[in-house]
Amino acid sequence: MTHNGPVNLSRSSSPSRHLPRPSSEKDLEAPHNAQHGVQQLSDQASDAPPDGGYGWVCVVATALINAHTWGINSSYGVFLGYYLTHNVIPNTSALAYAFIGGLSISQAMLIAPLATWVVQKYGTKVCLHLGIFFQTLSLIGASFAKLKYQLILAQGLCFGYGMGFLFVGSVGIAAQWFLKKRSLANAIAAAGSGMGGLMYSLATQAMIDSVGLGWAFRILGILSCAVNLTCANLLRDRNRQVGARHNPFDVQLLKRPEFCLLQGWSFFSMLGYVVVIFSLPNYAVSVGLSAKQGSIVAALLNVGQMVRLSFQGYIRAMLIKFSSWDVL
Repeated sequence: MTHNGPVNLSRSSSPSRHLPRPSSEKDLEAPHNAQHGVQQLSDQASDAPPDGGYGWVCVVATALINAHTWGINSSYGVFLGYYLTHNVIPNTSALAYAFIGGLSISQAMLIAPLATWVVQKYGTKVCLHLGIFFQTLSLIGASFAKLKYQLILAQGLCFGYGMGFLFVGSVGIAAQWFLKKRSLANAIAAAGSGMGGLMYSLATQAMIDSVGLGWAFRILGILSCAVNLTCANLLRDRNRQVGARHNPFDVQLLKRPEFCLLQGWSFFSMLGYVVVIFSLPNYAVSVGLSAKQGSIVAALLNVGQMVRLSFQGYIRAMLIKFSSWDVL
């Protein structure tokens, strides 16, 4: 006989009858929360700066990029001394020649917001390779310059754009790899500019004397392209791990007095730096020294800059270390 009545589910042998019921919804969420917490700790550990390792490769690469951007720019004083003592481009005043060196640094600063946007939009590699392209183009182009506007476009504008893209793309990478040794790493990377100024102040004068102005430009262009291209491909940023945000221009910073004071200090210190670094070789010639001796004077100035940056980074690292001991 068939039974057409309702089935009594309470007497069925379902496996769920033998499982303990959770006392609350929190008991169900507890394993998930614990797993999520472990994952967060694991992510934080993996995102922490390694304080060494491949970071030292990035430090050396950044130092070499600084040597082949700011260092080559520091040798403009040697070029300026040559321009003022030789009729390189007819009907060009001393003021026009001096303007070219300052123009390159100003363009490096002015291009920074655009370079920051490129890093944000397309990544660090694109920004660095743009800088290599502009700087190589500027030095090779300057070797063929026959008119004043050509030299201004090449050695002034174009070189400044290349230096700006390379500087913005590389300046923050070394710090992303270090925590306790960050000051020391930044100092070593920045000291590359002084090292480059030392090398290229002497090398530029030697090349001009031996192979002429045009080939001096071409050699600098080929050499800087090779070194910067190698270093750009070796650099690895940690923008994702550190949560870096690239804001091309933050207007709100202008409302902060400390920021405006810092910018004022940077403006006047850079003004003094440019005047000295570019005019020193020519001043040495004007007081009776030879062009070669003038390049040595410029090289010694860059030696001081290199030593200062390295020593400054070491002192800052020691102060941070002592401060940590005081806290402990």
